[in-house]
Amino acid sequence: MAALALGAMGLSFAGALHPVGDSLAVFRLAIALPALLLVLATGLPRGWRLAGAALCLAGAGSVFWHKLPLAEPGPLSVYQKNMFHRNSDIAGLAQDILAVAPDIVTLQEVSVENEALLDLLWDAYPNQHLCRYTARSGVAVLTRLPTSGTPYCSEEIGLALVAVETDSGPLRAMSLHFAWPYPGHQAKQAAWLTRYLRQGAGPAIMGGDFNMVPWSHTLRRIGLAGGFKRAGPSRPTFQLGPFPLPIDHVFAPGGGQVEVRGLSGSDHRGLLARVWPAG
Repeated sequence: MAALALGAMGLSFAGALHPVGDSLAVFRLAIALPALLLVLATGLPRGWRLAGAALCLAGAGSVFWHKLPLAEPGPLSVYQKNMFHRNSDIAGLAQDILAVAPDIVTLQEVSVENEALLDLLWDAYPNQHLCRYTARSGVAVLTRLPTSGTPYCSEEIGLALVAVETDSGPLRAMSLHFAWPYPGHQAKQAAWLTRYLRQGAGPAIMGGDFNMVPWSHTLRRIGLAGGFKRAGPSRPTFQLGPFPLPIDHVFAPGGGQVEVRGLSGSDHRGLLARVWPAG
């Protein structure tokens, strides 16, 4: 059992080699603590036990590191939310967004059942861009800032983009929704997004339901490709059975700080990020 647990722990760092590594990374902390106890309880030589314990502690440390605030709050505010396509509290969600008055709102799972939220926010956020993919899956960017150019909807992944004008200059505002990781299609989507970001078209912020944890290879690769940092600290936004997972994120050129909002009728908690639009 100890060997299996250590193997799973080691593979959770192998996302660069195969997407199954990032699937295991989602549960790295849940693997690390039992693996540590199993390794210490084995009859292996002391050196082997210490090496195994070091691997488990490194795994746990890689998770806890992301729970620390690593940047000051910035001047640009972004409200990130996977609405849930059958949201039961549209009015409450609208009230929460209006109460904190973000500059930009990024939404996922904008469905025909819950898109009334956009009407409720129209007066405060007249610049709205919705990319509809199916009746239950749309992504949207809302902003009270001036916009320019032509909004963009990706045909490859769930991605909406609007160019906005901030006090720091022009900025691309993106809303993203990834599929689940392996055996889901996330790796293919992440590869496309990485190529798209590397083309470069000026600074960007991105809010989304990434369905992936911040210590994964996928999110590190996206941050490098886009030239931005994830706003922290890491906080759970989705409950998968007994596992609270931080899978919703906001990226910006200079990072920033986030606070967790309530569910407001969704199965995902919202994030209010205060980010730095310049690195």
